[in-house]
Amino acid sequence: MPYLIFDLEMTGSEAGYHDMIQIGAVIADDNWKQISTFESLVYPNNEETFTKAAEEIHGISLIDLEDAPMSHEVLENMEAWVRKSLHREAKDSLKDLVMCGQSVINDINFLKEEYSYLNINWPYSFKLIDLMSLSFVFYQIFDNNGKKRPQSYSLKAVAEMFGLSRDDEQHNALEDAKLTYACFKEYMNIIPQIKLNSNE
Repeated sequence: MPYLIFDLEMTGSEAGYHDMIQIGAVIADDNWKQISTFESLVYPNNEETFTKAAEEIHGISLIDLEDAPMSHEVLENMEAWVRKSLHREAKDSLKDLVMCGQSVINDINFLKEEYSYLNINWPYSFKLIDLMSLSFVFYQIFDNNGKKRPQSYSLKAVAEMFGLSRDDEQHNALEDAKLTYACFKEYMNIIPQIKLNSNE
């Protein structure tokens, strides 16, 4: 069961109105070993949705996107990359991939809206693992075991707890996907150490 850990940068926060302008992704195998990465800028479908507030977060301007491919090309390239990474043919299903990310349902909604807008069938599953939800559970485990943990559930806070950080303070889809993947790996390394008390 492979994992697709991905992150989007968008022109704003509203799926179905704002557009994605960058996508970064990591594919990992059943053991959370990285197989491959993908990154692409995306030219927005509607330039008018581009907001300065979003630009301040990701640092991507419309000028940076002048030569970026349109969304249909990016989605085709990404799917081809997934298939190549997993040694699958065009006819093979991708429904077994687990979609992973920080607040991943938001990114899935954006991606799903783009597939719908382009009238392309959604190729992936709706199985997901959300880093924020996982952090919520682990923070309670840490509290019960007297282990220090952050007050925030942000990617930056979770990463710093594990001694990880972005190379740059500005958001970048691939950097965030890689950082999210690294945090998932850290949590997965903790799981074998957790022992439940017996009811004897």
